[in-house]
Amino acid sequence: MPPIPGSGLAKGLAVTLRTMTKKTVTAQYPDVQPELPPRSRGVIGLFEENCTVCMLCARECPDWCIYIDSHKETVPAAVPGGRERSRNVLDRFAIDFSLCMYCGICIEVCPFDALFWSPEFEYAETDILELTHERDKLREWMWTVPEPPALDPGAEEPKEIAAARKTAEKLEAQRAQETQRAQEAQQTQQTPQQEEEEGKE
Repeated sequence: MPPIPGSGLAKGLAVTLRTMTKKTVTAQYPDVQPELPPRSRGVIGLFEENCTVCMLCARECPDWCIYIDSHKETVPAAVPGGRERSRNVLDRFAIDFSLCMYCGICIEVCPFDALFWSPEFEYAETDILELTHERDKLREWMWTVPEPPALDPGAEEPKEIAAARKTAEKLEAQRAQETQRAQEAQQTQQTPQQEEEEGKE
């Protein structure tokens, strides 16, 4: 069936009339802070202790706005006769937010959970050079990262937590067995002593 001439105009006018009758809502920013959704992409925070300088975030960044410098340190052997190990030490971690397009690829590819989204967005600068945040500034943003949302009650338990729980249960069972053996050993030691005391009487 061909469309009725003027139906598009009528629909547009109907939308306009409905909108005109609604009360306008004005966001009173900056006096009233907006209520942002929990997964807002404001700024990236760095949890430095988790960073292993794998350079994966810098390699995957499509804008090449992540700058990382590091050096290697030799760690002495933990036990006598062991071999020395080398580890990467982070010297510089910076993100240029004047180039960043907030795609979140760096956060997704980080295998050690060192990068997080913070909902903070009020970090405008008068100088573009100030938009390059060094690791100290990125670490400060970590304090504004919200807690992760609660898991769905019907979801399966994560494999990591299940494995940790099994290990903890095994350790508890071993401790219980050791305690029981120790108690049995004490009882067997006390029994001959009690017999000797009874014989003396």
